[in-house]
Amino acid sequence: MGEVRADRRAAGQLSEAAESELVQQCEEQFAQLEKLQNEIILCEPDICENHQEQSVSRLAATDAELKLWMSMQPSSLAANAEILLHAGKDEMLKLCSELEMVVSCCEAKRDKLRETKELEQKWLEEKKQVLLAANDHIERLRVEKEKYSEHNILLETKAKIQKMKAYQEQLMESLGDILEKHVPLPQDESTASKKKKNIPLKISEDLVSLSKILEVLMDKVMNTPHDPYVTIDHTFWPPYVEMLLRYGIAVRHQENNFKIRLETFF
Repeated sequence: MGEVRADRRAAGQLSEAAESELVQQCEEQFAQLEKLQNEIILCEPDICENHQEQSVSRLAATDAELKLWMSMQPSSLAANAEILLHAGKDEMLKLCSELEMVVSCCEAKRDKLRETKELEQKWLEEKKQVLLAANDHIERLRVEKEKYSEHNILLETKAKIQKMKAYQEQLMESLGDILEKHVPLPQDESTASKKKKNIPLKISEDLVSLSKILEVLMDKVMNTPHDPYVTIDHTFWPPYVEMLLRYGIAVRHQENNFKIRLETFF
């Protein structure tokens, strides 16, 4: 850039003869321009009422002048070599400055494209890794599918069902043990109470245990889900029913207090 400015300062210096010649040519061209302008003003027609015809005539004159200028060959105003060299240097320096700006813009755009390319390559590598992992997973599933036949899958399913049944039986046994230990049969409880307090309590022998009541409620829900209510009869001990209702294990029928069902836990 320093060289360009130095060249511009050097190009701005002309000899006195060249400078006077250039000034004289400028004055001649300005005088000729004033003469043509005066001729155009004198030749311009008066303003008429028909503006459309005036616009058409002006358009035709402009078109003719345009064709004339296009047919003319351009010629330099000055014949002095020093002036032409000065003008050429000035244009070249101006062009060099514009080209430097273009180069700067191109370099900035190149750096941006390079950064974008690096990001796109990184994204592409990540997608390739994901694709490889997916292909490996698919291949592993295919091998496993070939390894395990339908017979093996059936045997595995049956084993899982047996395991779940055994686990269910274990849970039911644990529930029965807990109920038997903490909530004994009404007959046992009444007998012990009668021995302690010496109060004669008469309890029906048809009463069922709490585990039996829960089993009846669960069977009713599983067998007839559209009508899960069970009618309370003399075999249901009222304290058991009250305990189930109080702790949210069972709920009463909205219209019939003698019907209960197991609470929905899902």
